[in-house]
Amino acid sequence: MIETVERKSKSISTGIDWYLSSFRLFEESLNGKAASQIHSIRKDALARFAALGFPTTKNEEWKYTDISPLTKYHFKPMLKYSLEGLTARDVEQFTFHNLPSFRVVCVNGHFSEQLSTLSGLPHDVRIESLTDMLQSDSDIIREYLGKFVSYENDTFIALNTAFLHDGVFISIPNNTILKIPIHMIFISMESDSEFVSHPRSLIVTGKNAQVSILESYVNLTDRTYFTNTVSEIVLGENAVLEHNRVQLESTRAFHIATIQTQQERNSNFTANSLIFGGSLVRNNLNSVLDGEGAECTLNGLYLGTGSQLIDNHTTIDHAKPHCPSHELYKGILSGKSKGVFNGKIKVRKDAQKTDAKQTNKNLILSDDASIDTKPQLEIFANDVKCTHGATIGQLDEDAIFYLRSRGVSLEKARDILIYAFASDVIDRIKIEALREQLHEIIHDRLERERQ
Repeated sequence: MIETVERKSKSISTGIDWYLSSFRLFEESLNGKAASQIHSIRKDALARFAALGFPTTKNEEWKYTDISPLTKYHFKPMLKYSLEGLTARDVEQFTFHNLPSFRVVCVNGHFSEQLSTLSGLPHDVRIESLTDMLQSDSDIIREYLGKFVSYENDTFIALNTAFLHDGVFISIPNNTILKIPIHMIFISMESDSEFVSHPRSLIVTGKNAQVSILESYVNLTDRTYFTNTVSEIVLGENAVLEHNRVQLESTRAFHIATIQTQQERNSNFTANSLIFGGSLVRNNLNSVLDGEGAECTLNGLYLGTGSQLIDNHTTIDHAKPHCPSHELYKGILSGKSKGVFNGKIKVRKDAQKTDAKQTNKNLILSDDASIDTKPQLEIFANDVKCTHGATIGQLDEDAIFYLRSRGVSLEKARDILIYAFASDVIDRIKIEALREQLHEIIHDRLERERQ
């Protein structure tokens, strides 16, 4: 046991040294732009990363998720943008059928103007490369980038900020209603070695603005790789934003993501998180309701097979009064997969009349699958309604018997119940074309499970 701990400690230490040496190469690739203000932030974040180190299971926030497999690899940073023969036709396979959208494509973490489709975008809506925005040193970047997401106590945010270079910037101005969704496609494609990308997204919606955003993470490589992404989302007063995130990466991929949202008065934020791929996945979703009357809804569905580990950590921070929140996360786990759900609801002292509901339900389909679920309430106000609940179970034998008594095979009966369990989350998505294709993905997953 002692030898195992020592090996893990040595592996983690070696991993930190690798990223420190990779940063020197990153600095050289900036071609003289290392004197900018943003680079001083990068260096501060790198120092913080080195001080924090990689978390271990001794850290309460990572108690159920062992990331030592990730630290064993020397992931090569993708410092330059390269299509390597990728065409618009290749990208088409990652779009959703019958879904008109403004398409934003990032390849290995880098914004691709060639592959993006932004024709017809209203002139006052901005969708740009984060690299261009950093070089322009615009006021909006100085005002919002890194303002609400902190790397002080998070290793992976610190690492993303240290290698901050490219990604997507989206600005929806006041009183703008964008009827067509924005589809952000993050593609990991072939490299000559194991690699890491650190895409960063900044999404700012003005007063009374409305927009739907879809993020999908996909791959065109069989190599082991690491996606370490951070998204910052700011909702102005009365803004409405639906954020759908579909993770379809390779089962050889490591995926760490942080989404940080800041909501102003009477804004409405809905997040739908669908996780199907990845070897080790960690999603951190944090929303701060910082204006009276703001509303937040978090829905999640995670399907684990094989030896996948899928960890969802959510925090809804009620900072102002009269703010409702709703959360429903469901997990379906088979094989030797493992799920983790940690949902925290925080109600600050002045956040009276808070109404918060949280539910986590898990379906275990095999003897070797497991789930660790930890709902948390931190309440510092006295006039609130807060509830939480978590369930872990198997398929209902009575329901299976009922279906079989009507001539349905055992396999089909199981599929019907699993499909119904998952549909409870998917049917909450407002984009019809996305709902339809997600139903197809689940159907195909069930078919593969039987083979």
